[in-house]
Amino acid sequence: MNPVYVALDTTDLDCARGLAERLRGSVGGLKLGLEFFSAHGPEGVRAFSQMDIPIFLDLKFHDIPNTVAGACRAAASLGVSIINVHACGGPAMLKAAGEAARGVNPAVKVIAVTVLTSLNQADLQAAGVSGTPGDQVLRLAQLTKANGLDGVVCSAHEIAPLRAALGKDFMLVVPGIRPAGADLNDQSRVMTPPEAHKAGVDILVIGRPITAAPDPVQAARDIAQSLGF
Repeated sequence: MNPVYVALDTTDLDCARGLAERLRGSVGGLKLGLEFFSAHGPEGVRAFSQMDIPIFLDLKFHDIPNTVAGACRAAASLGVSIINVHACGGPAMLKAAGEAARGVNPAVKVIAVTVLTSLNQADLQAAGVSGTPGDQVLRLAQLTKANGLDGVVCSAHEIAPLRAALGKDFMLVVPGIRPAGADLNDQSRVMTPPEAHKAGVDILVIGRPITAAPDPVQAARDIAQSLGF
């Protein structure tokens, strides 16, 4: 299956739906995030659930366990395939998120964000986190698995140590993917699609290199071809 999920990070519903319709045969799924959800809410997500394509609803819930459980319950009812929370919410929150979402849809995957790919070591130190980004990612990924969730969002550079520590069945979803020569924009820890795929990623989240390309469909096809799809 094509591992590329295109990030539709826009507040323009018609633009997002148009892109999704054009790209649906060239990507493996869609990612809808905070920008889109803040503009269009649950009804905006439901507008895509008729397309018969997996949806990653990227809202990164982080609150007390009861509140996150309620949010995950609501998100799982929207027909999406993947939802996420912040791993640093702690064990009780992680466990509550998984149980609540699966109570609505047993097939939904619940994953946790470890360290945002826009952050580097200096950023973590400024926030009071010691050690390298890799140390923090591994710590939070182990916490995520211990509390029953399906995987994590991480940088491509953490794939190898996470695979070694957590096994082949733990889902690794990687944003910050940039084809060779593409702009880094606001990403700090990046990798090309073939490099990430070879390292063992399950899902590659790619936004602007596809959506801002002169021909988004051709850009998606070029990436898929570089991965052997």
